[in-house]
Amino acid sequence: MNNKTILLIEDNPSDIDLTKQAFKKWHIANKLVVVEDGQDALDYIFCRAKYANRDKNQMPALVLLDLKLPKIDGLEVLRKIRATKEIKKLPVIILTSYTEEMDVTTYYNLGVTSYIRKPLDFNQFVEAVNHFDLYWLVVSELPPLV
Repeated sequence: MNNKTILLIEDNPSDIDLTKQAFKKWHIANKLVVVEDGQDALDYIFCRAKYANRDKNQMPALVLLDLKLPKIDGLEVLRKIRATKEIKKLPVIILTSYTEEMDVTTYYNLGVTSYIRKPLDFNQFVEAVNHFDLYWLVVSELPPLV
């Protein structure tokens, strides 16, 4: 389980720190890669620009995606992932406090794996992190990405 990378796409330093604290509290030892905008996220996923030397065979096991991102928004990141045959099955969990743009059904129709609203309470967030780690990285059997 520990060799599975989790890609966190989040621009808010407080939310990044909160996620790291939650991982630490639950002893989640998976490598957490943090990118802070949609362009960097796509570059990481598609091994471009500063991530050109990243091993293309080592895709993240899970993507935690915020919706409100600089450069390219989270919705466009999701669309690019789902439009790419080789990675369209990559689990993408929207983890956001933003709720105004579309209803949750729309995100599921666009191919999101799960949609989680960030709770304002730290303890609720920590508990949510524990559950998705346990489910997505331990319990769930996912098909190959291709």
